Formats: sequence, structure tokens, C-alpha cells
Amino acid sequence: LEDDITASVVVAAGELQGLNPEYRQPSVKFVKNTERRLFQRPDDAIHPGYDKQTERDFAQPGNFFSNYEPLTGADAIGLMEEAITFDQFTAPMQEIIRRAANGGDGACFVSSAHPRIVEGKPSKNPRYLQLRQDFADPRDTYLAEIGTRLRRRIPLRRPVYTPVNAVLPGRRNNPPEGPIRPLAVFNPIHYLELPELFMEFICSMTGKSPSTTGAGSEGALTKGPFNALPPIIDLNAALVSYLLTGDAVFVTAAGYVGPHFRVDHDVSLLVPEVWSRMAVAERDPRFLIDGGYLEKCTDFIHNGRTVRASLLGYRITKRFVAAFFGRVFNHPDTVLTETMLRPELQDAAIFAEGMENIIATQSRVAQSYFDDGSIESACPPLRALLHLMVHEQFEGKDLAHPEVRALFTRDHMLASGWYAERLSAKQAVNARLWARHVRTLEAFVAKPNYSDEAARLRIADRLERARKTLDAIRAPEYAKSLRGTIGVQPLKTA
Repeated sequence: LEDDITASVVVAAGELQGLNPEYRQPSVKFVKNTERRLFQRPDDAIHPGYDKQTERDFAQPGNFFSNYEPLTGADAIGLMEEAITFDQFTAPMQEIIRRAANGGDGACFVSSAHPRIVEGKPSKNPRYLQLRQDFADPRDTYLAEIGTRLRRRIPLRRPVYTPVNAVLPGRRNNPPEGPIRPLAVFNPIHYLELPELFMEFICSMTGKSPSTTGAGSEGALTKGPFNALPPIIDLNAALVSYLLTGDAVFVTAAGYVGPHFRVDHDVSLLVPEVWSRMAVAERDPRFLIDGGYLEKCTDFIHNGRTVRASLLGYRITKRFVAAFFGRVFNHPDTVLTETMLRPELQDAAIFAEGMENIIATQSRVAQSYFDDGSIESACPPLRALLHLMVHEQFEGKDLAHPEVRALFTRDHMLASGWYAERLSAKQAVNARLWARHVRTLEAFVAKPNYSDEAARLRIADRLERARKTLDAIRAPEYAKSLRGTIGVQPLKTA
């Protein structure tokens, strides 16, 4: 599960043993969350007993809270006297309240249902740092690994590989609210092909949430202080990753589905439950499209103006809801109605304005890549896409042109010069790294006063291995062995 800061690597599947044989990806991606704690906003925890995980977390020592009201022993006594409300809390939260009530005048505690009061009302942006689940409950992580090992018959001496096999990002939507424009055009699940998907990624657009002052373009690519490189570097690497792995991306709705149905995070949390009940073949976009489980969004005319709904890719249909949500619900059609599946039926004018909002934001964000010159560092597919986002054409071709779509295929990339340059750059980076290793080991061995330590650490053996590795990396055939990986962005030095 990815959060704000994740490290990842792409490996050619043929280099690994023990992968799940049901998946036929030519390359696989591995991710590792680099954060020990996750910055959570538990919106539903304001209802006592509803968010059991959050209440369990709040009962643990060593927590970090933001925008929660500091409550006293007197507050705890008052909560206990409200017997019905107190009984709704889970046992861990009840115990915290009891301890505070018995702690005397100096007692102080935080309740998951009591955000800080700001300007006379509860804050809509309460946060806490949640310990990652694999740290909080390592037993579940171990059982998952050992179960996978047994299922695939992997010997103990070999690692268990768990690459990415589903990409299900959330997409926040919002209805119009005062000066904030509507962004409520997505149904619960959309499948986006790479051109449309990367228009979304480049734009990094979000609807209004309780933790923001408005809507607009934000997210990981706009958090400049966390990344000194231009965003195009990460975008190039991300596109190469998707082209190599063939991972399909299904975007899930959060906040609202259409302007009238508030869903908060319910859909985003539900979709993994649905996905886990689908066979691997059933998750294939081609199977879903051919079977009528996904329908293509098409442009239409509203009040004499073209609404470019085709930018939304494909969306789930009633057939998808019956077949797959029916594995979770007895009557899925009452959960996801026709107007939720087709948000334009809720309000065509709001839908049209939402699409105009998306297109305007995409154009504005893409223009920044021209303004700062980073368009020159874009790989050819993304360069074409940026032109399309700003000018609605690239070399006289629109987004649907076969030549534009062909740029976003694995075969086209593997045969391209720009991908070969990435592999050559990676070879050069690795050669510099191992040359530095060799120099460091040579310098260590050359110090007479370190001779005993060098013998103990077997530095001579390490130096020999480092030299052999460096020779292998410098060999012409090494770049070929890198095919199936993302390589490195060739950077021009000033």
C-alpha cells in the first residue's frame, strides 16, 4: 500500500523465481512505504464506536495528535455520565476515558470523537500519526508471507516476492460550493488508459477536502520541498514503469459520486474488497470492456457546447455492479444506482462545468512545463501529451490519433532511442558507483595501521568482487541486461 512517500523498483519478471504464475507481467514493480507512521485524518471516528481501528490506535501509548481537543478528568466523568454515548465507544476508548476519570485534576486525554474546537465548532481536519499496520500487527504480515510461501511452494532459503498487482488510486470529487467549482464527473470506478491517466497524473488535480482550503492541483508532484528534481523526472520514470509492467489503473471515487451522493472514503475502501474477490482474468481491462462491464465515456453536446467526457476513459456499468459488487452485497443495485454510475444524469450542467474545470486545470498545469523549460526533458510520449493538454493537438494529431496512442505502448518504448538512452545512463551510474566502491576499498587496504582490520573484514576478497562487478558493468552487453527496468533519466550537466 502506497502512501505519501514510497520507494519502488521495477525488475524484469524473468530474473525472479517464485512469482505468482497467474500474473503474466513482463516486468514487476515492488514498493516499500518509507514512513513508519501515516498522517491520518479519521473523519468517521467522530461517531463513537464507528472507526474501531482509530479508537484502538488512540488507546496506545506514544501517539502524536493534531487538532484534537485536550480533555480533562472532568470531561471524562461527563462522558461516562452520558451512558448511551459512552457505551458506543469500543472497549479500548472506554478504558482511556475511565482512566482519565479516575486520574484526578491532572488527568488529560484525547478522544477520537472530539476534535479541537476552532471558531466555536469542531475542526474538520483532525489528524494523528498512525503506526503502520505491519509494525502494529506483525503477526498478520508474517501469516500472509508464510501463507504465500506455502501456496507457491517456495523453499525457506528463497525470498517471497509480492509485487504490485493492482493499482487503485483514489480520486477526490466535490460538488459546487460557493466560489469552488464542481469536480464531480467520476462514477465509482474508472479505467484510464495511459494517455488519459497521465493527463490526470500531470495535472495532479483534487477536489476540496476537509484538510484543504479549496480545490485545485496538489498532491505529491506539487510538494516541491520534498523533491528537488523537476516533476518531469518522476513522470518519465512513472510512465516507463507502467509501460514495462502493463499494470492497469482503476481510479476510485472519494468524497462524492456526482454532485448529489456523498461517499467520503466508502468506495475507496470497498473496492479492494471487490478486487480481492475477482479472478486475475476478471481484472483485465480487455475482458471487462469486451464483456460490457466497462463502458467508454464519450463526448456529448450540452447547451451547444462539446463536453469532452472521453477524457474520463472507461467507467463501470450495471453489469459490473451486479457481477462483482454482488459478491459483497446482496442487492448491489441499491448501493450503486443508475445516477451514480452516470453522474451526468444527476445534473448535466454541473457535469459539464466539472469537465471544463478539469480541462482548464490540465492546460494550466501543463503550461508550466513549457514555462520552466522542463518540456525539453520530457520523454517523447509525455512531450506529445503536454502539447495536447495545452494546444489540443500535437503535430496536427489529436489524442485519439493512432500514432499518438502508439507512443504509449510497450513495444514502441522498447524499440525507441530514448529508452536505450535511459539504460545507457543507468549503466554509467552503476559504473560510477562501483568505481567508487573500488577506490574506497583500495584506500582502506593501503593503510598499514588498518591491516589487521582489513584481514578481519576480508577486504581483499571484497575488493576482488568489486573489481569483477565493475568489469561486468562496463561490458557492452550489460545495458542489454537492464532491459525491463526503468533505467535512469539522462541529465544534462550545466
